[in-house]
Amino acid sequence: MIRVQTEDFDIGAEVAALTAGRTDIGAVVTFSGLVRDANGGSLASLELEHYPGMTEKELARIEREAHERWPLQASLIIHRVGKLLPGDNIVLVVTASAHRQAAFEAASFLMDYLKTRAPFWKREDTGGETRWVDARESDGEAAAKWKA
Repeated sequence: MIRVQTEDFDIGAEVAALTAGRTDIGAVVTFSGLVRDANGGSLASLELEHYPGMTEKELARIEREAHERWPLQASLIIHRVGKLLPGDNIVLVVTASAHRQAAFEAASFLMDYLKTRAPFWKREDTGGETRWVDARESDGEAAAKWKA
């Protein structure tokens, strides 16, 4: 399940909804990302843009790939778009499996993809200056381990 939205999300409520009534799930791994001010207090906002339709299709594709690679019972990707402030929730990845290793690896795979190749464009506003944000080299190196 994937959602691209402007609204905030409640991590606990999302996990509860994903696992409700499921007795085949033995492990749930969550990753939540927050808007971080890496500029030493000067970040006013972060704006995320995307192409509706294309973004959801691509996130669904990578989620299917995670299910092909690992025995997942369920998964969820929520990514916010629009104007976000430091400390706001930006992304949630939840993976559920019978065993923890599959859930951990799938969550890591999905986050590495989201950080490096997902079709989102980020622009930082530091209260007078704006700049587009590129993926960091270290994110690319982390994602490289998942190449088939």
